[in-house]
Amino acid sequence: MTDDVSPGDLAPGVMTEYLTGDWGSFIRSTGRLESFRSAWQSVEVHDTVPFGKLFRLDGHFMTSEKDEFFYHENLVHIAGLAQPGPERALVIGGGDGGSTEELLKYPSMRSVTIAEIDASVVEISRRYLREVHRGAFDDPRVTLHIGDGFRYVEESGDVYDLIVLDLTDPGGPSTELYTLEFYEACARRLTPSGALTLHIASPVAHGERIRTTVRELRRAFARVTPYLTSIPLYGGLWMMACCSQHLDPRAQSAMSIDLRISQRRIRDLQYLNGDTYRAALALPNFVQALLR
Repeated sequence: MTDDVSPGDLAPGVMTEYLTGDWGSFIRSTGRLESFRSAWQSVEVHDTVPFGKLFRLDGHFMTSEKDEFFYHENLVHIAGLAQPGPERALVIGGGDGGSTEELLKYPSMRSVTIAEIDASVVEISRRYLREVHRGAFDDPRVTLHIGDGFRYVEESGDVYDLIVLDLTDPGGPSTELYTLEFYEACARRLTPSGALTLHIASPVAHGERIRTTVRELRRAFARVTPYLTSIPLYGGLWMMACCSQHLDPRAQSAMSIDLRISQRRIRDLQYLNGDTYRAALALPNFVQALLR
């Protein structure tokens, strides 16, 4: 997850990724399980000690077995738990299946559509990342569409309670999915209480990207609720957003979130509870300044 810097290898067996030209992180690979170039991007899977199996696209850290819940639980459940009972969801990207696995935890969920441009991502995930998707691709409620996400949203007549943008950073095939035109197209595919969620960037490293993205989201949605979580694989503090015409996650108390988790029998949450839900919505002063 970088800004204008190409990732590389610090030394044999060590993977690096830069957040800026002067700051990044490294992870030692104990074994490369896959490495090839698909029609869209460079694909790799590595074994690591701290993260288990780790998945990279174009050299960028995407997800891993041991820390995926930091990302996927926050991406899905801040909006999902604020809704009375989501039934239909669309995941754009998300070929690792992690967001879909979280969506399927809702007993009200009737269908989840995945629109992923790169079939090889799904194939690799099926082969190596079961601890991320936990068999979600084989659930009868799931429909997999291999193709362009923007085109799918424009051409589909379906509406959704949740649209989850589980994307790479802006660049390559995801570039047009970080535009006002795409956000507006998604807004047209939401139910009245529906919401779109997405990850944005590091508020420490990518201030200008956050300003630009939130400004565009506010043009497409009446309510844009930025929130924060820490994602070890991405280098620390990370911003996401819940976008809707009506839904406001801030209306939920810690007690109401804990009650909904219990009543809906949402199991196997490693991160989200009422207190962490409310904490995600508490923005430090420097982050609030970015959003003005």
